[in-house]
Amino acid sequence: MYALAQLNLLYNYLSSKRKRENCETFDFSNSEEIPFVTIQLPVFNEMYVMERLLDNIALLEYPREKLEIQVLDDSTDETVKTTKAHIEQLAKTGLDIKHITRTNRTGFKAGALKEGLEIAKGEFIAIFDADFLPQPNWLKRTIPFFKNDKIGVVQTRWGHINRNYSILTKIQAFALDAHFTLEQVGRNSKGHFINFNGTAGVWRKACILDAGNWEGDTLTEDLDLSYRAQLKNWEFKYLEDVETPAELPIVISAARSQQFRWNKGGAENFRKMLWRVVKSNNISAKTKVHGLLHLLNSSMFLSIFIVAILSIPMLYIKNEYAHLRNYFYIMSFFVMSTIIFFVCYWFMYKNIYGSGFKRFFGYIGMFFTFFSIAMGFSLHNSIAVIEGHIGKKSEFVRTPKFNIKKFKDNWKNNKYLRKKVSPHVIIEGLLMLYFAFGMYSAFIVGDQGGDFGLFPFHLMLFIGFSYVFFKSLTSKV
Repeated sequence: MYALAQLNLLYNYLSSKRKRENCETFDFSNSEEIPFVTIQLPVFNEMYVMERLLDNIALLEYPREKLEIQVLDDSTDETVKTTKAHIEQLAKTGLDIKHITRTNRTGFKAGALKEGLEIAKGEFIAIFDADFLPQPNWLKRTIPFFKNDKIGVVQTRWGHINRNYSILTKIQAFALDAHFTLEQVGRNSKGHFINFNGTAGVWRKACILDAGNWEGDTLTEDLDLSYRAQLKNWEFKYLEDVETPAELPIVISAARSQQFRWNKGGAENFRKMLWRVVKSNNISAKTKVHGLLHLLNSSMFLSIFIVAILSIPMLYIKNEYAHLRNYFYIMSFFVMSTIIFFVCYWFMYKNIYGSGFKRFFGYIGMFFTFFSIAMGFSLHNSIAVIEGHIGKKSEFVRTPKFNIKKFKDNWKNNKYLRKKVSPHVIIEGLLMLYFAFGMYSAFIVGDQGGDFGLFPFHLMLFIGFSYVFFKSLTSKV
């Protein structure tokens, strides 16, 4: 079902490419016409990127008298003082920038955004995480879409300043590119629910308040508020052509914490939003299906993990009980889902890297590398999904930032890196051996020289769990 939904999104995506949209704009020479904008920067212990963030935001081209910047600083380390000093220097240039701190982290990021909103002067609220670097004309390219009174959110596409840093960053970029092309455009072009991605977007303040404001009861407060706003009939606008560069996690421990938060948050929001979506009279049946599959996105990892664990016993059952063999041949039809993903992701890859035989062969390698490592994360992410579905609460764990260009040689000394190895890593090592046994089994089962139908699957699982296991132990990029 999920693969078929992706195929439908691909059709929507390709259809949308044939349409051209014109947007009204503001007369930026007329101060009275230009709306007031508040930029919120929620930060927490961002020693390595704080200076870069503030200097970049100061370059945004927008009338100073219509712009306010809130640095929502929940930090608990020495960056509180250095950030304050930097803000004071920027304020001397005439920038309306405020350093807002809290005595506790109630609600984590959602709580900081909510408290900042109470005193925000802007009619529109732009939000950037600490590692995002919007272009100077970013506000001029996004704010005009709010000429349409129905628009509650304008979301832009994430770019990746360190896409080619390592295999880990390449596969993260691959996955995010699929979301920010096929999924966001495919859903948005047909009026289906999309999500504000937590950063690199603008909210209409009235939309936030009408939807019930920020809530910190899930780990993905952005997805939560997005669904509540769209259930209230607010429209979202996604801009694929406006890219907002950011930094991808470069070590597997950072990627693991981010993946855990995103996947658990998705499951928490399915639990929270299921019946609101199903019972809504404001949306079509097709939008409900796409919405629920979107909320179940992270649960794909649990499905993959279950299939992976059962695949080796199935190999033996198939060859031990000949009368069951036909059922297994029929079930192999579901390999079509992988083929659908392969086709869908090619259009995304081609859009970014270009077409041609050389690019296509590069895509084949990247697709199977991505799928293998994604399967290697399946245990870790399945635990997150299960915790989300059963309602187990956990702390919001931020993803450490590195600023590789500036701290290239000493990123290993990053004070925010988690030094402890998760106990799940031991299980991932055992799973690596389990799927090595699966590959060995292909040679010994059956009476006609082996059964290699599942060998590629077990090989990818072995590669994926090996990568995650060894990288987690060594904490290398």
